Amino acid sequence: MELLTGKLRHYPWGSRELIAQLRGDQEASDRPEAELWFGAHPGGSATVGDAALVDVIAADPAGQLGERVRARFGDELPFLLKILAAAEPLSLQAHPTPEQAADGFQRENALGIDLAADNRNYKDANHKPELIVALTEFEAMAGFRPLAKTLELFDRLGSTEVERYLAMLDRSPEREAADLRVLFTTWITIPGGSRSTLIDDIVASAAQQLADPQLPDWMREELSNVVELHNRYPNDVGVLGALLLNKFTLQPGEGLYLDAGELHAYVSGLGVEIMANSDNVLRGGLTSKHVDVPELVRVLRFESLADPRVIPERNGDCLHFPTPIDEFTLRQCVLGSAVPVEHDGPVIVLVTDGTAELTCDDQQLTVPAGTAAWVPATDGTVTLQPTGATVFIATV
Repeated sequence: MELLTGKLRHYPWGSRELIAQLRGDQEASDRPEAELWFGAHPGGSATVGDAALVDVIAADPAGQLGERVRARFGDELPFLLKILAAAEPLSLQAHPTPEQAADGFQRENALGIDLAADNRNYKDANHKPELIVALTEFEAMAGFRPLAKTLELFDRLGSTEVERYLAMLDRSPEREAADLRVLFTTWITIPGGSRSTLIDDIVASAAQQLADPQLPDWMREELSNVVELHNRYPNDVGVLGALLLNKFTLQPGEGLYLDAGELHAYVSGLGVEIMANSDNVLRGGLTSKHVDVPELVRVLRFESLADPRVIPERNGDCLHFPTPIDEFTLRQCVLGSAVPVEHDGPVIVLVTDGTAELTCDDQQLTVPAGTAAWVPATDGTVTLQPTGATVFIATV
């Protein structure tokens, strides 16, 4: 059991205040702090003392991961835990299935595209299902909105330019996925001039509707989001994609799970994110990074997603966020009483508020907010003492 120091990532959409405040810093950072990685991904490994966690695991995979985890996932930590701090929207994106990731990784290797190249889509051969739990109010776009509800929004919007494209749709319930595919792929590939005309009309129509006090709250949130995205990314194709997505505002402690192929973009806020150990992102807009529309469309699932929020299960001082995959499990605990962590694999205990005190056998460890503890498989039961701290416990 040792302190684990996260790898800080600076991206333009990051916040100068949120991670700094979590650490207890009095001053804002001098540049955006977007993500703090607590894992063993080769692109950004956390450190144990002076050693990269990826190297610690490679030197002793049996002791660090345990036989159950090695038998299922090999000699790599199967999850990546992060603190994510967004001051601006992230890119409109989706992630591949395991098969798509393996194929894409091999294909780009064969083409000789360097792993660090800006035009690289696949940084590894893994899929990237992900769960985010809000620490502050957290805004996100996630999954295609049910088409019937989108058509209701379009009717209220009253955009003549949007109406031109609706003639392409079948509108029968059994054809919903096909209709979403037609509309999204048409909009994301239309020429620049036509795109500008369409977006300008959408934004003007949205402004008219937002002035109406009778506008339903969910429509107000959706249309306000589209206008704000256009103000930040004028005439970006991602503005059109956003018009088809669910918009959610998570409160602290609420979670959102997204599987492969589900289109999404986080908008703002601070959260703890856990995912399979991958950095594969296919982008379609709202970014200055590499955009690959054909590859994004290839991995997208066009089924609507009514509500991807995760209902946590309470057990004493802890909330468990269930997901349908094996790479990780995540609990959030407010330590009002002692919490034992029994395990036969690796554990990361991330502190997001207060200071945690951990004991294991004869060892004690103090973990302040913004840092974590690495617990290898061969350590005994870890007990989190009742200090009132808020912690996240990630295991396989």
